[in-house]
Amino acid sequence: MSLRHVFLIGTVALLAACSPVTQENFAKLQAGMPRAEVEELLGKPGECAGALGMSSCTWGQKNRFISIQFAGDKVMMFSGQGLK
Repeated sequence: MSLRHVFLIGTVALLAACSPVTQENFAKLQAGMPRAEVEELLGKPGECAGALGMSSCTWGQKNRFISIQFAGDKVMMFSGQGLK
């Protein structure tokens, strides 16, 4: 394995370890929390969809994510999967 491959694998592992999608951050979420505060904690969401003042946003990947439903700019409900 070349040095370049070792560096690339190490970088990917380090970035995955630095993800804000953690059980600790999930535990900090609260109903009524402003969206700006959520984005301070988790960063910008990977995807969002919604209409009529309601939206659903997801942080993370397919097997490890946090999903939050907003009413206006306030957290209404949230869930997570694959968090450690």
